[in-house]
Amino acid sequence: MQAKKRYLISLLTGAFLVLLFYFGGVVPGPAATGSRSRHGYNRPEQPWPHFSDPLQHLSPWDHSDTEDYNVHISPRQKRDVNSSVYKGKRCRMQSCFDFSLCQRNGFKVYVYPQQKGEKISESYQNILSTIEGSRFYTSDPGQACLFVLSLDTLDRDQLSPQYVHNLKTKVQSLPLWNNGRNHLIFNLYSGTWPDYTEDLGFDIGQAMLAKASISTENFRPNFDVSIPLFSKDHPRTGGDRGYLKYNTIPPFRKYMLVFKGKRYLTGIGSDTRNALYHVHNAEDVVLLTTCKHGKDWQKHKDARCDKDNAEYEKYDYREMLHNSTFCLVPRGRRLGSFRFLEALQAACVPVMLSNGWELPFSEVIDWNTAAVIGDERLLLQIPSTVRSIHQDKILALRQQTQFLWEAYFSSVEKIVLTTLEIIQDRVLQQTSRSNLMWNSHPGGLFTLPHYSSYLGDFPFFYAELGIKPNPKFTAVIHAVTPLVSQSQPILKLLVSVARSQYCAQIIVLWNCDKPLPAKHRWPATSVPIIVIEGENKVRYVFIPTLNIALQVDFAFTVWQSFPERIVGYPARSHFWDNNKERWGYTSKWTNDYSMVLTGAAIYHRYYHFLYSHFLPSSLKSMVDQLANCEDILMNFLVSAVTKLPPIKVTQKKQYKETMMGQSSRASRWADPDHFAQRQTCMNKFASWFGGMPLVHSQMRLDPVLFKDQVSILRKKYREIERL
Repeated sequence: MQAKKRYLISLLTGAFLVLLFYFGGVVPGPAATGSRSRHGYNRPEQPWPHFSDPLQHLSPWDHSDTEDYNVHISPRQKRDVNSSVYKGKRCRMQSCFDFSLCQRNGFKVYVYPQQKGEKISESYQNILSTIEGSRFYTSDPGQACLFVLSLDTLDRDQLSPQYVHNLKTKVQSLPLWNNGRNHLIFNLYSGTWPDYTEDLGFDIGQAMLAKASISTENFRPNFDVSIPLFSKDHPRTGGDRGYLKYNTIPPFRKYMLVFKGKRYLTGIGSDTRNALYHVHNAEDVVLLTTCKHGKDWQKHKDARCDKDNAEYEKYDYREMLHNSTFCLVPRGRRLGSFRFLEALQAACVPVMLSNGWELPFSEVIDWNTAAVIGDERLLLQIPSTVRSIHQDKILALRQQTQFLWEAYFSSVEKIVLTTLEIIQDRVLQQTSRSNLMWNSHPGGLFTLPHYSSYLGDFPFFYAELGIKPNPKFTAVIHAVTPLVSQSQPILKLLVSVARSQYCAQIIVLWNCDKPLPAKHRWPATSVPIIVIEGENKVRYVFIPTLNIALQVDFAFTVWQSFPERIVGYPARSHFWDNNKERWGYTSKWTNDYSMVLTGAAIYHRYYHFLYSHFLPSSLKSMVDQLANCEDILMNFLVSAVTKLPPIKVTQKKQYKETMMGQSSRASRWADPDHFAQRQTCMNKFASWFGGMPLVHSQMRLDPVLFKDQVSILRKKYREIERL
């Protein structure tokens, strides 16, 4: 009897263990993949799925010329496909990136020379041109930290005319390939009909991917970079600004939620879009799909196609886009779609409905501040969810879409530079940007962390941090004429500026043909004077008056309220010349202006750093060769950062640029080519910035009671109206 009981117990125990093994509860020793606990046994991976886990990801496709029947793939085939997508799936910066290449010369990027006979798409050429024109570029592979192929890898769909054949052989033959180590591969489309996997068709080895429509399943955190899907018409530089013109309250538009696009009758990408008609109400929720795409759509049309197509034709897509509060962004054939960028630009809050998509630049961008992350399984709840969002939150979401669009997505250049900056932050971790830098104006591209790790050292973050600018300034004076007598303008200027209550020190950049005068020739001042000798290309100086200290004091108090802008005296303007079809420059006194000449201005010292480290050497070399236009370039830079005009103070109209004789080094101001050069500079700068960043203004700030007929004793700046 006892033997029979023992037999039954053994049998039940064995059956129980078999069941546990079948459902994943026990993992045999040799195949265990869990981590080892402090007690020494292997802890199995989580056997049961959670509803919060990502769904099994599909790889949709936006090219619609090929439609065919849905192909069912066995589970084993799916496993084989997923395992072959990236052989270096475990790659991370620490394991697959050689940091030593970046230690000698910093973060430099080398682009392989283009091979004769190799076709390159316009989009990929724009990517390569952006890198070659950036401050990261090096033509010497021995100085490079990162390598980018000249072979076009953007479209890896075998049915695409842009597909590059024999890429595997071509890549492996590159002498610097080194199994992809320290290489970056850009890709927009991968896989083809019918399964649309994320396989690129060649072994990427240990290379990083900058990829659109990448799934969280295949995305390697802090190694790959998720980029947005952009069209071939996406501008290379500049790009249009966002469409949020007025922050109206309440921020609701004509429609609450819209979508207009293809409905896939067969294959991947069908389920979500096929279900949209359940939510469409033809009033404030307008979700439209059409079956009319592909060569043989009529072969597969269903009972809803005619009705859907008729409803689809009633609405204009752009009118919907610009008059809706929320825009649905469902998966297409691939996880990403063009609608994502279109919604951002239109200030239409994206409602993401593409489970498992690693959102663009997710490593640095907090998408919860600019988008609604939905779930495909909860489609019917989307309308009630967006209706429940408070109008204050909606306004904040819309404002953030505009910031992100203009900071990172409005051009191919910004997409590429953001990708490189993210990788640079990984390489140079000690000077990487904070989350606030990436997600606050003006964004990571204009906030260079090697300037300072403290946010308070940047002019943009004073208000956000609740701090005030420095109460003192450093005056920089460019000496372009030697000191001959005590009555010279340069000495009067030194004395006058030193009298300002806000002046901490004066730096004199000695840029004269003659050597420095003796010490006793310099005036005695209450603040230290530092003299730096050497060739310097900045030429303008103040026109000293008896009351210049009053002007400086007032301008500085104005600047303390606007520390991110240029505040100054002489103003200039730009205009579009229709006859010549180019930008023009004018010094005529008008009711508006767009530039303040930096020869008599106050601005944050960070802009000097940005001027030196952000702008390309080609623009700075042009300024040096012309000995002209550096003030225009500084205005372009600051307006590009702030999206705001400079600020003019006081009413003085006169500002003579020809203040010295023909024998002096300043005689270039009498050169008839001087004005023509400035016209040329305007257009050269506008071309590099991808548009005109300058902003017109009609505001001028004067002291309180400046023109009032009251006692002079009541005025703070009593002498300023004599100017």
